[in-house]
Amino acid sequence: MAADKQHAHKLIEQLSPSQIPAAIGMLERLLDPVERAIANAPVDDKPLTAADEAALAEAREWSKRNKATPHEEFLAELGITQEEIDTQGS
Repeated sequence: MAADKQHAHKLIEQLSPSQIPAAIGMLERLLDPVERAIANAPVDDKPLTAADEAALAEAREWSKRNKATPHEEFLAELGITQEEIDTQGS
């Protein structure tokens, strides 16, 4: 265990400054119990029902006839920015 931690520290020391934020994010996700639960959740392998297939077909048809709304537009309607979301966990 101690050797593994030392190895992890050595690897972190070799990262470039631009790689540090990604490494921090990965370590935070590893330590977050909700993130761990999501990562370890079983795959939903149930077959699609006829209702599921119909809903998917309807959504595909809708997207052929309509323009998608950009994520930023939804956030603006809520009065928040992506930056606020990104810095919320920091």
